[in-house]
Amino acid sequence: MAYPATRIASRPSSRRHPLVATAMVLPLAALLVVVFGGWDAVVTQASSVGVMLGR
Repeated sequence: MAYPATRIASRPSSRRHPLVATAMVLPLAALLVVVFGGWDAVVTQASSVGVMLGR
């Protein structure tokens, strides 16, 4: 017996505006940078990429 396809998730398929998504993510990202000292890692990686692209 065949069963009709059912949706697993019943939430609407509308997309969130990019600015809303950014506003939701930035506080968590800032907290992680402060807690784990991520700013130094970002600067180090950016510097390494800059050196690699400069060659």
